[in-house]
Amino acid sequence: RAPHPRARVAWHALDPGDVRDRLEREREPEPTAVEQATARLRAAADRAGRVPVLAPVRWSWQLARAVRGELDDPLTPVLAVGSAASAILGSVVDALLVVGALDLNALVGGFQRLRAERALSGLLAEQKQKARLTEEQLGPDRAESAREAEPRIVDAAKLHAGHVIELKADDVVPADARLLWEDGLEVDESALTGESLPVDKCVDPVPRAPVAERYCMVFEGTTVVAGRARAVVVDTGEHTEAARAVALAARTPSAAGVQARLQELTRKALPLTLAGGAAVTGLSLLRGAPIRQAVAGGVSVAVAAVPEGLPLVATVAQLAAARRLSRRGVLVRTPRTLEALGRMDTVCFDKTGTLTENKLRLSRVAGTDGTVRRVGEAETAGTVRVAARACPRLNGDGARPTHATDEAVLDAAGDDPDWTQEEGLPFETSRGYAAAVGREGGRGPAVLVVKGAPETVLPACADLPAHASEVAQRLAGHGLRIIAVARRTLAKGEKAADVLERQPSELEFTGLLALADVPRETSPALVRGLREAGVRPVVLTGDHPQTAHAIAVDLGWPEDAVVVTGDELAAADRTARSRMLRDADVVARVAPEQKLQVVESLRDAGRVVGMVGDGANDAAAIRAADIGVGISARGSAAARNAADLVVTGDDLLVLVEAVREGRALWHSVADAIAILIGGNAGEVGFGILGTVLGGAAPLSTRQMLLVNLFTDLFPAMAVAVTKTGDPEQEAADAGAPLGTAVLGEPLLRQIRHRALTTALGATAAWLLGRFTPGTERRATTMALCAVVGTQLAQTLADRRGSRLVQVTSLGSAAALVALVQTPGASRLFGCTPLGPVAWTGVAAAIALALAGQRALPGVEDAIVKYWPKVAERLPAVASGAVPRGARG
Repeated sequence: RAPHPRARVAWHALDPGDVRDRLEREREPEPTAVEQATARLRAAADRAGRVPVLAPVRWSWQLARAVRGELDDPLTPVLAVGSAASAILGSVVDALLVVGALDLNALVGGFQRLRAERALSGLLAEQKQKARLTEEQLGPDRAESAREAEPRIVDAAKLHAGHVIELKADDVVPADARLLWEDGLEVDESALTGESLPVDKCVDPVPRAPVAERYCMVFEGTTVVAGRARAVVVDTGEHTEAARAVALAARTPSAAGVQARLQELTRKALPLTLAGGAAVTGLSLLRGAPIRQAVAGGVSVAVAAVPEGLPLVATVAQLAAARRLSRRGVLVRTPRTLEALGRMDTVCFDKTGTLTENKLRLSRVAGTDGTVRRVGEAETAGTVRVAARACPRLNGDGARPTHATDEAVLDAAGDDPDWTQEEGLPFETSRGYAAAVGREGGRGPAVLVVKGAPETVLPACADLPAHASEVAQRLAGHGLRIIAVARRTLAKGEKAADVLERQPSELEFTGLLALADVPRETSPALVRGLREAGVRPVVLTGDHPQTAHAIAVDLGWPEDAVVVTGDELAAADRTARSRMLRDADVVARVAPEQKLQVVESLRDAGRVVGMVGDGANDAAAIRAADIGVGISARGSAAARNAADLVVTGDDLLVLVEAVREGRALWHSVADAIAILIGGNAGEVGFGILGTVLGGAAPLSTRQMLLVNLFTDLFPAMAVAVTKTGDPEQEAADAGAPLGTAVLGEPLLRQIRHRALTTALGATAAWLLGRFTPGTERRATTMALCAVVGTQLAQTLADRRGSRLVQVTSLGSAAALVALVQTPGASRLFGCTPLGPVAWTGVAAAIALALAGQRALPGVEDAIVKYWPKVAERLPAVASGAVPRGARG
């Protein structure tokens, strides 16, 4: 379509540095012969409905990169050194097994990561931004054809410099582009420049101007508020102003995050790994063992101490939680934000369209006596009925009008079979009122009924009560939309059409109606669910403080909700704003640009903040929050693109489930870490104890690898991807700082208990094997089975309700039994098939260890309780100051 005659066109303005240099720089080279052949192969495969022939190659390359990423970990060099040491000592098989275990962990981890990321990419593909691309590209003498060409919809990712795009209201600009022509174009650039008001665009060149003053340009990620335009693309992808701004303003991940905790644990595990190996080597040498045997024992313990699956735990848990949420209607654009979701303690909601339906509802009615009553009281029926009769209904098929005010009034009034409308006059802004003429029951005198703006209707009333204007102003001051209602009986000879054409006069005042936005049915349950989860909801609205407070109470906030206004925030400095907002429930009279200030001030106050919104003016606050949530069903593309989570449905109750998922993520990661580090610490402890008692490490390197394979790889990953679902745990998490409450002292205690239990079970089985008839290999095999069995039994006990954990744990146990009982495989790993007596001893050792684990909390509590008193008496006892009889 051609632009409006008054549209400003810039066919002359393409020269001054904004377009030409970039077009020359971004011009794509001609494809090579290989690229042309590849494109033909892909096109032929697509036409034939087959997967492109290069798909396996691409998949293999992506998998190789994922595996390479898994190997890029501080723990990898330890295993590599262990492998090299085994080879130097002459055990090539052990060296190959170490490398094989390392590669197997990396392969499984890379495959899981790639599979989950591809699934997530498929979900994100549904949210891909689109662009209206004209068929013609900009070129010499093509300006007019570009203007008149019909656009087609393409993925924004396919744009490149030189493409001509079309923009309309509510579009998100898909790339940086230079305007060719525009018709009343206004763009919201708040997410990029911080400007609170929409920017009027023009085609006049502005060479060397700063970003905020480049009025002839539109930038990726900004939102068209009004008007339309066409523009030529000059920058895409990472070269856009938005990409540069994001790179400069990227936030450093919180130090309380899961990844940070894992890195801290990894750094602590490295010296302990080396210390364990060194201790075994040193003890073996002290016991007179040969150097080769002593070093081999140290290598085996060092290999046992390495938690190979630790780097993968958080990633697998995050991607699993993202998949579960996607089934509930929450698209996770950045899985790492799920850990912040678990720590979130404050969430801000844009009221209109988010907590409310953005639909008017009749809220209050003021009668002729000036008394304001709630809708539904008997005294309000007459006023509401007159207002409903003023709604025009003559739509041919008798259908109701579509104006929001008319809908609200008709819904409140209900059916009125006694009224027969003869003529109707719909509401128009320029007129300021709607009117109708009709009769009751089809008989009697004709009556004119009018409803509209108080400033239009009240002056037309005769004998207007003195309080009418005061009541209207008071209700309007509460943020309500006010409608005045009046009527009069037509005189004889007056025709309905003539009366409606004239300005109304001599009306009889009937009353005032006050309308407000309708809360969503699920909003009270959402607010209640968040509060029960320990998350403080805050509503952001432009309403009057009293109206905002009343609406907040209707939505589920308490009667004593704390209200802060935008004017108070504007008058305060940043520190004062943080103090004011720390415990606020409602922020009223807040301007769109102040939403960003609210989020930043809450973060300054130490809150972990979520922001939920659906409009383009929420995008900056959504991007600034720790967890940004957009709404796909009724939201703008700007809000969706700025969000970390996108609610794809219309029910925000899924946010409560998302909070639970975020918290369950922390517990899943903690349990998996306890399996990895606690089990390995128990193996190291058993290795050191066995060296002290027997002069050499009981288990060889390949046996330690076997233990880690059966206990670390599959059971730990199963725990990481399984949600806990413990109601008592969820209640305990409410309001708790999960960074320390889950991955702090409780995790260390869990690791300690698991290590002691594993060491106890292994030592008991090993001693039973040594002091019962049989070979040393039999005792070692019993210890190996007890190590694996004790850890699997603990995992099953912790997650007995998870089918996946059951399958992986029991499957690992069955595989171990099969390997031990198979002579050839058993000999390869330094084991021997066990008889009924040996298996009974292994089972008894596992049972003893689990019984000891139950007693550990009581023992620890007793030590914590009585140790200070014992410590006070020890010096006196040692010096003999305490009488001998009292020393007990």
